[in-house]
Amino acid sequence: MSGGAGEVALRGRLICRCEAEAEIVRRFLPDHIGASRAEPGCLHFRVFQQDDPLVWHVEERFRDHAAFTAHQTRTAASDWGRATAQIEREFQLSTH
Repeated sequence: MSGGAGEVALRGRLICRCEAEAEIVRRFLPDHIGASRAEPGCLHFRVFQQDDPLVWHVEERFRDHAAFTAHQTRTAASDWGRATAQIEREFQLSTH
């Protein structure tokens, strides 16, 4: 396995401060999900809302650290990354 042993998982929340930020998420999220799921090493990628319309729950799982790092790099350079850079994120990483 390249990039270290075991899977890397990320769980957390994307927290919008207002409806304008939520609209940015809604606009860019479908392409971000599709691109993320298509990445080599992506095992699971889910972003969803529950009760609060300003909060999205995020679940990601990648084959290894190298795949996760590649995802983070691609995301930062994407339309999604630029459009949502100001939106608060609360994430926890774990390895398995």
